[in-house]
Amino acid sequence: MLRNVFLKTLWDMRRALLGWAIGITAVGVLYAAFYPAIRTPEYEEMMESFAPEIMEALGFTAITTPVGYLGSTTFGLLGPILIIIFGTWFGTKAVAGDEDAGKLDVLLTHPVSRWQLVAERLGSLVVAATLICIALFGALLGISGFAEFTEVGVANLLAASIHLAALGILFGGLALAVGAATASRATAVAVVAIVGIVAYFGNTMASRIPELGVLRDISPFHFYSGGSPLANGLQAADLAVLLLTSVLLVVGGGLVFNRRDVAV
Repeated sequence: MLRNVFLKTLWDMRRALLGWAIGITAVGVLYAAFYPAIRTPEYEEMMESFAPEIMEALGFTAITTPVGYLGSTTFGLLGPILIIIFGTWFGTKAVAGDEDAGKLDVLLTHPVSRWQLVAERLGSLVVAATLICIALFGALLGISGFAEFTEVGVANLLAASIHLAALGILFGGLALAVGAATASRATAVAVVAIVGIVAYFGNTMASRIPELGVLRDISPFHFYSGGSPLANGLQAADLAVLLLTSVLLVVGGGLVFNRRDVAV
């Protein structure tokens, strides 16, 4: 089992992953289920009374349509926040967490190379984030009739869930890379928080502040939702950017990790 870091990681975290899946799915479904309550002329009239700039900044555009509502709540704010928190938790535990707990030196005395450790921990992050988002997809699909958003379509709902998983993988990969390079979970969390905040506001405010256009073009949130997967389906190029960036981040962190002293 120690030779297979990938399976051991998933097995050791099985209860935590189940908890994350239940929590993220429950929150996503809870907000999605409220859609019929706002699908009224009165609510739409109230939304129109707010300034368009405010609604756009909050991501609440076309909120009375199924795509607009899910894109503003489950997939627009709550889902990304929760999956980024999950990715950060997983990524910081991947290397820096073991080092903090005094387990890394023991693990590396077995026939496991540093590159194997980093690569298989990334693989386990990919599987974990994907399973959580597939659980969310299944739950949303199950209530789509009751919640009145069947017009979104199964393929588009699945596409949005896959994009959500890719966003979590990217930020989890960033946390893994920083943790591996610095041996500090706190540093990894801080870097993810700063990148996340800058990337989010750079993406949402770029239409109002032209100077932020460059930030929008490189923001993970742009590649996550810029192609509107809920409306247009899977955006292969955007998805490839998110996943390739995740790999490059981990490779960069792995290069530093492979050279620094971990007392082994």
